[in-house]
Amino acid sequence: MVRHDGGWAYEASGSFSEPFRTREQAREPARLAAREQEAPGDPTPTDYEDEKGQWHHEVAGGKDRPKTVVKA
Repeated sequence: MVRHDGGWAYEASGSFSEPFRTREQAREPARLAAREQEAPGDPTPTDYEDEKGQWHHEVAGGKDRPKTVVKA
């Protein structure tokens, strides 16, 4: 948790949550957000063009989720 906008917030990848009045009030929402980041998703098809103009079709499996840590 970090001081942010006159209160306490959690930070993930450079973005801050809304501010909470106390550090303790920010802790549970931070844990919930961390669990949601680790939850696997559905397979998602992706089409993209590389730098040589070749098109590729891939399916992201949805299982490559990050490990998260809540630092109190």
